[in-house]
Amino acid sequence: MMKKTVSGGPARRMLLATAAALALTPAAASAQDELNALVWCDHTDPALVEPFEKANNVKVNLKEYAGTGAAISIIEQSRPGDWDVLVIDAVDVPRAIDMDILGEMPADKLPLNDIFPELRMPETTTRDGKIYAIAEKFGYNTIAFNKSKVDPSDMDDLSVMWSDKYKGRIALYDYYLPLVGLTGVALGKKTADLTKDDLPEIKEKLFEMKKVANQVSDIVAAQTALATGEVDILVGGGEFTTAKLSTENPNFDWTIPKQGALRWAQSIGVFKDSKKQDLALKFVQYIVSPEGQARLATSSCYWAMPANAKAGGHLTDQQKTALRWDQQPEYLKNSQLYPVVDAGMDAAMQDIWTETLQK
Repeated sequence: MMKKTVSGGPARRMLLATAAALALTPAAASAQDELNALVWCDHTDPALVEPFEKANNVKVNLKEYAGTGAAISIIEQSRPGDWDVLVIDAVDVPRAIDMDILGEMPADKLPLNDIFPELRMPETTTRDGKIYAIAEKFGYNTIAFNKSKVDPSDMDDLSVMWSDKYKGRIALYDYYLPLVGLTGVALGKKTADLTKDDLPEIKEKLFEMKKVANQVSDIVAAQTALATGEVDILVGGGEFTTAKLSTENPNFDWTIPKQGALRWAQSIGVFKDSKKQDLALKFVQYIVSPEGQARLATSSCYWAMPANAKAGGHLTDQQKTALRWDQQPEYLKNSQLYPVVDAGMDAAMQDIWTETLQK
C-alpha cells in the first residue's frame, strides 16, 4: 500500500458490499457509557462487540467505512472528541500520525510480545518511540482456488497466473497493487525494491495473465465466480475470499506459493481527542486479546488471520484449517508487504495496469 498516495486498502475491504453497515453518527453517542468507533465491516459483528459491551456495561457505536480516504473525510467533518477508536490500514497509520489524530498508547498496556513478530511493524505503528496503533488482523493476496477442480500442486508456483493449462478458468482481482506486486514476486523481485526499471518485465507478464484469464473483476465478483464454478482460480484472493466459504464447501482453499505472496494488515488505535481514553484503550485491549482476536478473525463479514499468536487457543479445528493456522510462521516469512513507492512509481504502475488488464 502507498503511505501517501493510496487510500483504499487490500482486497478484503471490497467485501463490504456483503456486510450490513451500522450507520450510526457520533451525535447519537453522548452518554458516559458509550464509545464511538470508526471501523471496517468485520468489527460490526455482534458476536465480536457484544461480549465487550456486556462485560463493561457500555454501548459501542460503530460507523463502518471503506477506504482510508473515506475515513479521513468523516474525521474532517467531525468535531474533536466525536470519535474514540479508529481501525485503519496498517500502512496508513503514518498518515494518521501526520494528521495528529491518533493518541499514544502505553506499551505496557498492550500485548506486544504476543503479536506475530512480522506484524509488530514499528516502522508504521510507532514514531519517536511512541505507540500509536497495534496490528489486529492480517492476511494475504495470493492464489485461491477450488481444489476439486485443479491440481493443488500447481498452486504452489506463481507461474499458474499465466498458465495455459488453466486458460479461461482464472479470475484476476482488479486492483493494481497486489497484482503488480504478485507478478514482481513471481519474477523473483522484492516489492520493497521495485523501480520503474522492473515494470517492462512485469508488464509483459501482465499481458500473459490477461490472455489466459476469464475475467478481471472486483473481489466480490471474482469471489462469486469462484464460488459458482465460473472460474477455478482467483489470483489476488486469499483466506479472506475462501476461508468462510470453506465452512460450506471444504474444496475452497488458498496457499502461499514457493515464490511467496503479498501480506496486508489492519491496525487499531485511539483518537487523540477522545474524551474516553481509558475506555477506548480497554476496547483496543479486548480486540487484541486472544478471545477478541479469534472472534475478529472469524467475523461474519470476512475471515482473516488474527495478529495475536495466542488466538489459536480460541479457534476451532475447522477454523484453524481454513485459515492455515499451523503454517503461519512459514507463510509470514515467505510474504512481502505491498510496494511502498513514491507518486511517480505509483502512477507508472497504474499506467501498465491500464495498458495490460484494463483494455
